[in-house]
Amino acid sequence: MTLMSKLLNAGAALAISATAAQAEPGLIIDLGGKFDKSFNESAFNGAQRWAEETGGSFLETELQSEAQREQNMRKMAERGANPIVVLGFANASTIEKVAPDYPDTKFAIIDVNWLDLPNVRQIAFSEHEGSYLVGMMAAMASESGTVSFVGGMDIPLISRFACGYAQGVKAVNADANVIVNMTGTTPAAWNDPVKGAEITRGQIDQGSLPPFKISGSDLTFV
Repeated sequence: MTLMSKLLNAGAALAISATAAQAEPGLIIDLGGKFDKSFNESAFNGAQRWAEETGGSFLETELQSEAQREQNMRKMAERGANPIVVLGFANASTIEKVAPDYPDTKFAIIDVNWLDLPNVRQIAFSEHEGSYLVGMMAAMASESGTVSFVGGMDIPLISRFACGYAQGVKAVNADANVIVNMTGTTPAAWNDPVKGAEITRGQIDQGSLPPFKISGSDLTFV
């Protein structure tokens, strides 16, 4: 398990255990599903860990489309889940709209740190710092002096991952060549392994050995 996976796993467990009382906690899993081998799966594992360690149980729902964000969040609140853990910054505007309507329900959202709501706990990470260390490892492992990064959706969050990664590479080898590509500009980019593989092969053809992949918030070798 990667460092970021461990952090997300523990983050979800902490978000549940910190506020859970008698009601069942709820987990709203973002697009890509709970077995995405990345962000969602790490958080789902954290919720399972909480259930195993406490003997409790939790409610869960998986988003299938962007249009379901508000509907799923309201349904979870109406089912009496408390707290409700929401995965991903893409839910920020939805939780900002829904949480005030359920003042007695506690919410936690991962990857957000800019909301100001009394019943919302925010869990964020210094994502560039972890990427910096991975960049250092990539530079030390590279025999060609060329390393690469594959990001998901082209957004500021993933750009921070890429920036930290590149800085880590340069800290080890100032002359290294860092190739950075994203899989897309829409939410579909989070669930496009074909595009990710295509980009990775192209990076290998450019001399990236070994390449790294960052999918969402998960750091893995490819």
